[in-house]
Amino acid sequence: MTDSCDTTKGALCGAPFLILAWAGLAGAAGVALAAAASHKYPSASLATAATMLTLHAAGAVALIAVASRTARSCLWQAVAALMLAGASIFSGQIAYHTIFDDASFQMLTPIGGTLMIVSWLVVTLLALAGAWRRG
Repeated sequence: MTDSCDTTKGALCGAPFLILAWAGLAGAAGVALAAAASHKYPSASLATAATMLTLHAAGAVALIAVASRTARSCLWQAVAALMLAGASIFSGQIAYHTIFDDASFQMLTPIGGTLMIVSWLVVTLLALAGAWRRG
């Protein structure tokens, strides 16, 4: 299977390791938020943010693994980045609000949530398109 993703298409295609590094940081931050929710800032919202961040970090790692085995790796890498962006925005805003008791950026939460939903829908479309091409 040839890789249609070359470095002339931009940094995202040439650097899946950056997405993996971001996923690693997101996973670590998710675990840290879970600890904070359990010990320092008892909050169901913060626990949810921790879960979303950790879950989507793992999802992004899986998408990079899929990207390495597909002809459209740039698209899979892009959706992994979109997924991490959504989870980072969503969880970051909830953490900020919980820790600093400041709701200044509360409009970011639904934006992050929407990006996460869209990323999963794009995963579905890419998977169906791949199945259709093989069909």
